[in-house]
Amino acid sequence: MIKKINKDSCCNQIENLDIKNKHREHKNCSSSGGGIYFFGLIGAAVYFIQQATSFWPGVIGLLKAFVWPAFLIYGLLNFLKI
Repeated sequence: MIKKINKDSCCNQIENLDIKNKHREHKNCSSSGGGIYFFGLIGAAVYFIQQATSFWPGVIGLLKAFVWPAFLIYGLLNFLKI
């Protein structure tokens, strides 16, 4: 039988364990959002740098790539007229 553990209880219990037991008890308390952001960052950097016509617009494009989720949410809210 598989016991369902929610994230909060799992991560709170891990603080009470010894260091040697952390790898045995701590399961699935992380998320994959970082990987999705990383691939989005790479894709946005490639897109913005390809659109640049000289060096400084390329630098600005690279900076825009770091904050691409903000552009995404802004465009979504603008589209929904909220």
